Parts: sequence; C-alpha cells; structure tokens
Amino acid sequence: RMLSGYKPKNDVTDSYKILELEEGCSLDDVRNSYRNLAKKYHPDSSSGMADSKAFIRVEEAYRVVLSDLTAKQKSDPGEEEEDQFKSKSLQHRHYLSFEGVGIGTPSQREKQYMQFRVDRATEQVLEYRQQRLESRYAGSDLSRAQDVRQSKKVKITQAVERLVEDLIQESMAKGDFDNLSGKGKPLQKFSHSPHIDPMTHNLNRILIDNGYQPEWILLQKEIRETIERLRKSIVASRRKLGEPMTLSEQKQWGRICEQFAEDIRKLNKRVDNFNLVVPILSRQMVHFSSDKEILRARKTYEAVVEKVSDSDRKENGGEEGKRFGWKSSLLKWLKL
Repeated sequence: RMLSGYKPKNDVTDSYKILELEEGCSLDDVRNSYRNLAKKYHPDSSSGMADSKAFIRVEEAYRVVLSDLTAKQKSDPGEEEEDQFKSKSLQHRHYLSFEGVGIGTPSQREKQYMQFRVDRATEQVLEYRQQRLESRYAGSDLSRAQDVRQSKKVKITQAVERLVEDLIQESMAKGDFDNLSGKGKPLQKFSHSPHIDPMTHNLNRILIDNGYQPEWILLQKEIRETIERLRKSIVASRRKLGEPMTLSEQKQWGRICEQFAEDIRKLNKRVDNFNLVVPILSRQMVHFSSDKEILRARKTYEAVVEKVSDSDRKENGGEEGKRFGWKSSLLKWLKL
C-alpha cells in the first residue's frame, strides 16, 4: 500500500503542469482546471481539440494532484478536514424516503415510519402541554397546588380506565360477548379498502363529503352531455327542413352536416384527454363517427315522421267512423 500510494516529486510537478496549475493552489482551482481540460480533450465533446490520450493524461494528473493535496492536508492540521476531499456517494432513492426511518422491505419500513410519526406526534403534544402548564403557572404561589390537582385528575382518569378494563374482562369471563355479531372475524378498519393509508382515507372522505369529483368523472359526464346535445340539435335541424327538401334546403343541410362533423372532431379530442386520465382501462371511450351519427339522426327523423303519420291516420279514421256511424247502424236495423 505504501509503495502504491507513493508518487515521486517529478510526477507531482508534471501533474501540476499538465493541469496548468502551480503548487500550493486550492482544491477549487484544481477542480475548475480539470473540468475545463476535460471539456477540451474529452473524446465525446464537440471540441476540435478532442484527444483521448490527452484526456487520460489529464485524468491521471488530476488524481495525482488530489492525492498530493490530501497528503498535505494530513500533515497540516490547520487546513480543512480530510472529509472534504473524499467523494461522497449519494444514498439510494429507496433509503431517502420515510425520513430514513426503519429497516427491511418498503412495506415494513412504511409501517415503522407510521409508528414513528405517531410517537413523534405524541411527544410533541406532551411537550406542548408541559410548556403550556409551565408558562401558565410559572411565578405563582398556587402552581404547586394546581400541579397536585392536575396529578389527582390524571390519577382519577387512570383509575376509571382500570375500572372499565376490569369490568370488560369480567363480562368476557361471564360470556356476555359470546353472541356478538362478527365474532372471530377481522375488524373492518375502513369500509372501502383495508390496505389504504388512514390519512389518504380521511382526505378522500373529506373531499367526497364536500362534493369533490375526480377529473375523469367530470370529463365523462361532459362528453355524454355534449353528444346528447349534438344528437338532439341535428335531429331538430332535420325536422325544420321538412320532406322532401328543396335545392336550397339540401345546401343548408350540407352546411349543418359540416358543422356537426367539426363538433364531433372537437368532441373526439375531449375523448382523447379522457382516455389519458381515466384510471380504469375498461372505462376508456372510443371516438364518435360523424357519418354514423348523421345516419342515426336520419333514422330517428324517419321514425318520428312515421309515428306522426300513423297518429294522423288514426285520428282521420276515428272522425270518419263518427261521421258515417248512423248510416251503418240504420242499414243493420233494416236487414234485421
């Protein structure tokens, strides 16, 4: 190790010259010089002076100079500590989460972190109460008496808790809890998912109680309302033109169809946005076809026209029957 770490004086001097520095320079000067020379000679750089051999010499000189500075730092106690020259590797992302608390798998570390948060919150509450009591009763003669009263209240509370626990154990021994519904089954901590984080569950419940809806649900509702409105509007436009259509009405119908196709194109963009944010694959929507929608509007219009004509026929037949009903009854009476 001693032989491998030893560098002759000539090599150190040449290394300073390669880095275009003088002995006694600072660590920042060495790093800046190495960075500039690396940009200049690195093979992957776009510099015109790129040279792999020169870059290797620069890198070796940089290591020699760093080792020389480290040796001088050890010999000189007035300089900064050695840790500044050591390369510190970053921790893995996995160990940067949960504030560095816990060991084991991610799920185990998450449980340990949740318990850590509970303990920390409890300690903070106790410290806050203690500071509050100290600030309230500091400098008064009644502080001791009030502390005694407070301690008595705590003792009474603990005694009541122990009494309640004793009564529960006595009832369990008698068998009063044997006929409870759900005995032997796990407790349902949360109604929706037992694996969800309590904080996330409470936040979701607050949002739902205040009428919050996810973005994809609002988009889905908007798309459905828009297509229904477009379908009704094109059927209403077709009914206004009537049957048969004249040449000018046919041109007007063509313009209506073009505008309808443009509206369908804009609606399909909303469908694309909806498919990007919807969390369930089976809830994704397909594009609407303007040709199919126009054909559907025509069939709807024909069905409405046929229904109206049938109702007119029935009304006409009823009036004729009322008009000629007395003649048929007279003929039947004569035959009899």
